[in-house]
Amino acid sequence: MAQAGHPEAAARFAADDARAHWHDQALWFVRLKRDRQARALPEWEALRACAEKIKAHTASRLADYLEEFERNATAAGAVVHWARDAEEHNRIVHGILAARGVTRLVKSKSMLTEECELNPYLEARGIEVVDTDLGERIVQLAHERPSHIVLPAIHKKKEEIGVLFHEQLGTAAGASDPAYLTEAARGHLREKFLAAQAGLTGVNFAVAETGGVVVCTNEGNADMGTSLPPIHIACMGVEKLVPRLADLGVFTRLLARSATGQPVTTYTSHFHGPMAGGELHVVVVDNGRSALLAAPPHRRALSCIRCGACMNTCPVFRRSGGYSYGAVIPGPIGSILSPARDPARHATLPFASSLCGSCSDVCPVRIDLHHQLLAWRGELVAQGRLPAGKRLAMKLASFVFRHPALYRLGGRVGRFLLRHLPRALLYGRWNAWGRQRELPPAPKKSFRELYGRDDG
Repeated sequence: MAQAGHPEAAARFAADDARAHWHDQALWFVRLKRDRQARALPEWEALRACAEKIKAHTASRLADYLEEFERNATAAGAVVHWARDAEEHNRIVHGILAARGVTRLVKSKSMLTEECELNPYLEARGIEVVDTDLGERIVQLAHERPSHIVLPAIHKKKEEIGVLFHEQLGTAAGASDPAYLTEAARGHLREKFLAAQAGLTGVNFAVAETGGVVVCTNEGNADMGTSLPPIHIACMGVEKLVPRLADLGVFTRLLARSATGQPVTTYTSHFHGPMAGGELHVVVVDNGRSALLAAPPHRRALSCIRCGACMNTCPVFRRSGGYSYGAVIPGPIGSILSPARDPARHATLPFASSLCGSCSDVCPVRIDLHHQLLAWRGELVAQGRLPAGKRLAMKLASFVFRHPALYRLGGRVGRFLLRHLPRALLYGRWNAWGRQRELPPAPKKSFRELYGRDDG
């Protein structure tokens, strides 16, 4: 399969300068809200440290905790299913629905089902799937995928949503008032909830000690989708486990503050067994997670609680958009997870980072994201996946850096050329770096020469 080609996709997004700046500012606004919440909590760093340790401990005994979760969930009346990969996950979900004659399913946000491509799988078998999170419903109506794991339609302006709703839901032409559009979506989704025969949710956390699963939303759509129809299917990756109920509070305090800059999600729903007269099925999915757990340089990526904070702060993500990553999970964490799944397809993603470390600074579970991105670069180079031009440039730079006299000569030549070459030549096709940026003015003297001056 062809590489995702982040640089080319990012260039297309950045070509719309107004949209790129608007996207940048919208996400930075969320980042600032996150900062205010973090500063308001004196124990913030202690919570992050605690979350990191809980995740590391859980990963070290994952098999034991999964078995404990299954025992307790089964005792509470749930049915636990195990899926090795996306195909098995989709087959299990379809099997549950088909056996009960379900043709209408409502679904709350679940990046796992995006990863498994569940929607097209079910739709190809005659089942209507309606995403009920507002942002996800918007991108579903537009036949797109989420561009952000928490803010799936962040790339769309309200005017574009107004046009989409006019075409799909019959709202007034030219209407773009968010309150009006939201009310229209609410009425549309209410009909879907009332007609649904089953509801499917993701899982934010699963508690081994109790066998319960926890779903966090701001719209209440998961609760509607699991309280009206009698069948609830909850799909979770194996990494969603926490050992004890007492651990849960650490993560719920971190999740919403990191994701959207609010103290807590509006709805934090706990499911322990099915509702009276209903069914609860929990589908636990591996799909490459065990392989990641077995890879010491990258296993900490399994600690991710999908808050999206690393995306909101990443200068590359903010200015290149989620679709430029060509992956279900974009941004810094996606640039670690995606190459683990398909290094040939996603070889450019670990290079879509300035390695500034801002992603690691805001991660609520202290994943060393920028170190892992750097490690991935080394692995991809060792696999021969760096383009020939870049390999040659790196070898040349390495040679120059190891020879001081050559380095000094190169500096003098470079400063001379920067001052005297015609602009058309200086910014020719060969200069990829200068296509969207101005080169800095060349100084008359090098740092070494300035440092050696008597008056310096």
